[in-house]
Amino acid sequence: MRTEAVELVKPEEANIIVGQAHFIKTAEDIYEAMVNAVPGIRFGVAFCEASGDRLVRVEGNDDALKACASENAQRIGAGHSFVVVLTNAYPINVLRGLKEVSEVCTIFCATANPAEVLVAETGLGRGIVGIVDGQTPKGVETDEDAKKRKELLRRFGYKR
Repeated sequence: MRTEAVELVKPEEANIIVGQAHFIKTAEDIYEAMVNAVPGIRFGVAFCEASGDRLVRVEGNDDALKACASENAQRIGAGHSFVVVLTNAYPINVLRGLKEVSEVCTIFCATANPAEVLVAETGLGRGIVGIVDGQTPKGVETDEDAKKRKELLRRFGYKR
């Protein structure tokens, strides 16, 4: 078995979601979940088939984000994995809908951070082992740090 860390690439303002699903209609169903989640969302979806034609299936409503999702999916190259690259919304706005897509088995990450996908390759193919999402913590938050966190959530409209 060989392992590899595959860096996720995305536009600076974008978020990225990586998961695993199990059926050819995954790309269409994820598309529906995304457009139903947030008005004005922009996104691209890429899904790696694990059998049959073994193509990367691509959907979305933004050509640049579709190309970005496809590039990441090809670099990961793991069967039944999918990549969503989105702007004009946050993962928190779409994760519930994605998790309700009947084909979706797992969400590995949803992030705006620099991230790497840990991929294992065997004689059968490639699979996602895990994700490195951002950097290691520098310490434990202080009362002042907690205050800033709560102010940020209020500014984003997630707390009153």
